[in-house]
Amino acid sequence: MHEYFAFALLGFTSFFTLINPLGVMPIYLSMTADLDREMKKRTARKATIVSFIILVLFAVTGQLIFKFFGITINSLKVVGGVIFFLMGQDMLQARLVRAKISEKEVNSYTNDISITPLAIPMICGPGAITNAILMMDTAESIVFQGILIIVLSIVCFATYLILLNSTRIYNLLGETGNNILMRLMGLIVMVIAVEFIVSGLTPIIRTILKIE
Repeated sequence: MHEYFAFALLGFTSFFTLINPLGVMPIYLSMTADLDREMKKRTARKATIVSFIILVLFAVTGQLIFKFFGITINSLKVVGGVIFFLMGQDMLQARLVRAKISEKEVNSYTNDISITPLAIPMICGPGAITNAILMMDTAESIVFQGILIIVLSIVCFATYLILLNSTRIYNLLGETGNNILMRLMGLIVMVIAVEFIVSGLTPIIRTILKIE
């Protein structure tokens, strides 16, 4: 039971910090400023549902993709760890690196902003996708895999609630509060990144040195 709880806690923490709904929130507010309440709700709902489907799809088919291209999970851990570290470093400096969208690009997405760019790549970015593949690989049984799917659904639902109440949350926290939370999340992401890099490099180094 303790192992299940630890796995679920790790999954929730890592996905929530990588998806970073509080970081997506200001962008969601600016892109839906001219929409009525019902349209804003529909946009947030569709964006989180699409993100959940994509994350589950990559989590389930990730190993097949690796086998097809001859990629090892340890290599992905190292690369994923580097990606996480860079993301965490930017978050630690309170920079919304995932929201680099010009006004011209935003206007081109007005027909369906819930899919692009809200769902991809803001909510479901490379960090979250990589984490889904890695977490599924570490799932030792169907129970762990089921826990991972449940955690993904909880995180996506929490993201939906945050976006739905983004105006209240942003006004309550203020710019300073949002920056503080982003820095804390960035620190957590960097710690997770180090763990991924170490766990990926250790078997690679052992193989090179031929250490059993």
